[in-house]
Amino acid sequence: MKGCGVKWLPIRGGNRNNGGNAGLAALNLNNERTNANTNIGFRPRSQLLSGQKLPGYGRASSAQLKGRHIHGRSRKIVRVLRVVSSTERPAVLALQGTRMAKTFNGIFDQIITFDALYQGYLSARKGKRKSWPCRHFEKDLEGNLIQLQNDLIWGQYQCGPYRSFYVTEPKRRKITALKLFRDRVVQHAIVSAIEPIWEARFVGHSYACRIGKGTHAGANKAQQMLQECLRKHGRVYVLKADISKYFASIDHDILLKLLRKRLADRRLMAVIENIVRSYSEPETPGKGLPIGNLTSQLFANIYMDAFDQWMKCRKREHWYIRYMDDFVVIHPDKRHLQALRIDAERWLADNLDLSTNHKTSVFPVSHRGGRGLDFLGYHLWPNSRRLRRASLRRFGRQLKQWQADYAAGQIDLADIRQNLHSWVNHARHGNAVQAIAGMLNKTTFRRSTDANPGPNAGRRNSSRNPRRVGSQKAA
Repeated sequence: MKGCGVKWLPIRGGNRNNGGNAGLAALNLNNERTNANTNIGFRPRSQLLSGQKLPGYGRASSAQLKGRHIHGRSRKIVRVLRVVSSTERPAVLALQGTRMAKTFNGIFDQIITFDALYQGYLSARKGKRKSWPCRHFEKDLEGNLIQLQNDLIWGQYQCGPYRSFYVTEPKRRKITALKLFRDRVVQHAIVSAIEPIWEARFVGHSYACRIGKGTHAGANKAQQMLQECLRKHGRVYVLKADISKYFASIDHDILLKLLRKRLADRRLMAVIENIVRSYSEPETPGKGLPIGNLTSQLFANIYMDAFDQWMKCRKREHWYIRYMDDFVVIHPDKRHLQALRIDAERWLADNLDLSTNHKTSVFPVSHRGGRGLDFLGYHLWPNSRRLRRASLRRFGRQLKQWQADYAAGQIDLADIRQNLHSWVNHARHGNAVQAIAGMLNKTTFRRSTDANPGPNAGRRNSSRNPRRVGSQKAA
């Protein structure tokens, strides 16, 4: 085309001298026919591959960034690349977001097998074998499982109704549970299939409803963080936050969007969406998860995992820990935590439509000039801990309830001893075994003469033979 007087047009995404990838902002001014321009494309220039610090990723080698963030086939950029203004260094691109999450497909075919549903039934019946819904389902176990399998295969499954009741310990709250046992079977099958997907991606400092975690492990880790901060900096400040009405405030649309980032199986997502939208708070349609559902525990963790990733990867908070809707950040600088509180509350409101309650505060942790961290049932200091007084009061109320039930013949001593094991172990982690044993030594269980003894009571439960269920030595 040279002979016709037509010049070659500059090509975006090429380079100036064919010596390196220049990126979208550069013009290729050397694009003669003899120039193959093999490096033309929508890619950042090599300055991003030199190991410099990128937002959200830290420092990495050129090979790592090249394989993971730039040229990976299965990992794409989820947000638009921003071109730096011309006043800065030419052709520099800044990454504005994270990589696209890996999605999973074909999970629905695993869930609808008879073996998977039968395993879901075995999991759902644990602790519920004597309940009426479980016994009714077991009358025709094979037929009910086959019918449930057909409903799932043909897309006719609909989540059943709910029943609500209130519990008073540790505080009064409303529990909403499924009426039909078949719905529990489906939820157990779904959770067993998709839980490993997120379990491998949750941050290590999330301790609610996870295998190998729990309240005791969370309290131990929180105290370890307090010790590290005190040892390195000589002072400890804590941001203690609590989400206001967490389960009732979870937005269905946001939750389903988070789930679709991982689950590409449309049939499975249709069943999950049916479960999620089967319940909503009366005051706020389109929001809320029932506390009694098995899937609600996993979905609540997935919902707040977005905040965990923001706190650990974006804000880079080293001493951060969360247990469901309670989270703690430890830092030696009080002003840093006060600014972080503002940023966190804004991020929760903008991205998850959540807000913190009045308990959220920043305070020093110290025996002098401060107070203990009230977290997971304990008051924590760097070098000591104790059980909450509210927990001891609750144990006292529980003892009185056991006395009344034993006197009426509703429970026997074996049941009481079994319930005591959890309390004693909980008190052992808070150095409160002596307090528990002292309360037990003052408690006597007597059965009235007109009460019907339990099936395991026997002669030893006579009113003439008062029993003590524990002592300081036994505890």
